[in-house]
Amino acid sequence: MGLKFYQFASPPMDNYGVLIHAEETGETACVDAGDAAAVMAALDETGWKLSELWVTHHDFDHTDGIAEVKEKTGCHIIGPASQPTGKINGLDQKVSDGDEFSFAGRNVQVLHTPGHTLDLINYYLPDDNTLFASDTMFVMGCGRIKEGTPEQMWNSLQKLMSLPPETIIYCGHEYTQNNVEFALTVDPENEDLKNRSELISALRSQGESTVPTMLSIELATNPFLRVSDKSIRANLNMENATDEQVFTEIRRRKDRF
Repeated sequence: MGLKFYQFASPPMDNYGVLIHAEETGETACVDAGDAAAVMAALDETGWKLSELWVTHHDFDHTDGIAEVKEKTGCHIIGPASQPTGKINGLDQKVSDGDEFSFAGRNVQVLHTPGHTLDLINYYLPDDNTLFASDTMFVMGCGRIKEGTPEQMWNSLQKLMSLPPETIIYCGHEYTQNNVEFALTVDPENEDLKNRSELISALRSQGESTVPTMLSIELATNPFLRVSDKSIRANLNMENATDEQVFTEIRRRKDRF
């Protein structure tokens, strides 16, 4: 039996958490707890009992609800061992890049993806082709570089790009409408991107989520993953630049968009 996934929003309603449920064992994990009320409401809605909480990084919109969720559920809390810039209180288990642990008999792999923050980790379930990318990669975007460097962020994205193209990606936020509008400014000739823009506009006009996404789709439409594309490079007048230089310029433009 496969896992069930239940995505829910937390205030201000563009923050996403995800419940992961294994029917065969009854175990349930939650990715991040920015708002305890939202986590508890999702558990009430599904009728699932929380076993584990997987924390991705120290930003308040991913951690503010940890203490209350722990108090109400008694769940086992897993999070990043490396906390150079912000402490995450209440972790029962600390994990680092390359670590693995078991959930409902499945392998969970830990990917350290610094850039947005220095402690950020992603959780990858290879048997279920699913990645919880938090604020590393968004639909047609990537996280703002707050604590790390462009080099770190580009290296982190390359790590995710190396996963199988059919990987389903859950992101930490609903930033897609703005992301696609920006993407069109640096990759205006991309027909896949133009078509996707129309789909995104239709979904958002109906209040529908654009998350999760799939890596193959992001590789075709996310400008932060397409830095080697000749058309993008020509549009930026950066035909002879390195991939990291092109990424840095795209990130700089997005910060000012």
